[in-house]
Amino acid sequence: MKLFYKGKNAIVTGGSGGMGIEISKMLSDNDINVLMLDLQSPGKTFLEENNNCTFKKVDVSNLNKLKSVINTFYKKNKSIDYLINTTGVLWFNKDISATDIKPKIWDKVFAINLKSMMYLSKIIVPLMKKNNFGSMVHLSSIDALSGDDRPQDAYGASKAAMIRLSKSFAIQFSSNNIRSNVILPGPIETGMQKRWKKNPKSKKKLEKLIPLQRVGHPKDIANSCMFLLSEQANYITGTEIIIDGGITSKP
Repeated sequence: MKLFYKGKNAIVTGGSGGMGIEISKMLSDNDINVLMLDLQSPGKTFLEENNNCTFKKVDVSNLNKLKSVINTFYKKNKSIDYLINTTGVLWFNKDISATDIKPKIWDKVFAINLKSMMYLSKIIVPLMKKNNFGSMVHLSSIDALSGDDRPQDAYGASKAAMIRLSKSFAIQFSSNNIRSNVILPGPIETGMQKRWKKNPKSKKKLEKLIPLQRVGHPKDIANSCMFLLSEQANYITGTEIIIDGGITSKP
């Protein structure tokens, strides 16, 4: 099945991360103009090889800066058709039980993971409404679905809230032909999981618990994202797709 894309312009937050950069590449390969937003650059080589991608350094928890950068992109390209929100921080050594976490860490995680989603909606949804078209994909996590005796409570709670907010967007803006969906990745081989390089045995132990016997790759997430953005998914909104190799299906 060949996927078809009605829109031509996309915003990817967290665009330089493992999943964000793979999504940006796939969008570019489909002749979609991509504005990659991140604090880290994807690198000169990536931008040279993916001519449809541009990069701007921005803190997504800074509303004024975010608005300025996005509006400049909009004025140049006349539309924003897709929002792919991959932003997320998981601070293993700081993000702990809600009973023990420092309030400033809790607030910062929520500002980056969730408040930024509200900021993006304020800026981008009105622009999508002008063209009566838009599709948003937000990356949550399977951590949003369950508790943990070794918790990252701010991360999990913020990612759970993303699901609720996306569903609300889907209902609110359906009459404007704007869709909103969520992807919940399981264990994925990205820079966030650099702990596996330090302790490869922990990765192998985890893979034995996953029915498909491997951790995921950024491309696994990007492929699903591209489907949700496509016209072949134009009847899908307000839902979430779990991509975890089957681990959440286990009893």
